[in-house]
Amino acid sequence: MSGLEQLYQQIILDHAKRREGDGLVEAEPGHAWGESHQHNPICGDEIRLRVETDGARVARISWEGNGCSISMASASALTELSDGVDGVELLAMVQEFREVMRSRGTREADEEVLGDAAAFSGVSKFPARVKCAMLAWVAAEQALLASNGTAAEPAERA
Repeated sequence: MSGLEQLYQQIILDHAKRREGDGLVEAEPGHAWGESHQHNPICGDEIRLRVETDGARVARISWEGNGCSISMASASALTELSDGVDGVELLAMVQEFREVMRSRGTREADEEVLGDAAAFSGVSKFPARVKCAMLAWVAAEQALLASNGTAAEPAERA
């Protein structure tokens, strides 16, 4: 294993332990939010992810889930990366991550765009694990689109 692969493996393990954003948080009054539940029937991984926006900006991502270290670490890396970004930028990051995951190891992730999530580049060589890495990203995309920029009290949308 190369030094870079070892570093990437360590980043994934660190995120799997740290679980940035773990624990669903109620949206602030007046903020728009959307939620998505995703399940990987192949391995049983599951996540419920909430994207809260303040105008065009992602105010917070929170989630709860159970699954392998790849899926939980990927959710953590996504949460850390998305802090304060514009919603359009988040969708672009999701698309970039998706393209890397679909490359089957032929496309290296751009660390400038994906930060720690670039560590998942090697996962793309294992098609059975791609869904694990993508789970939170698909949930974030759907949750952001579900928010529709409409502010609501959390109790109204629960």
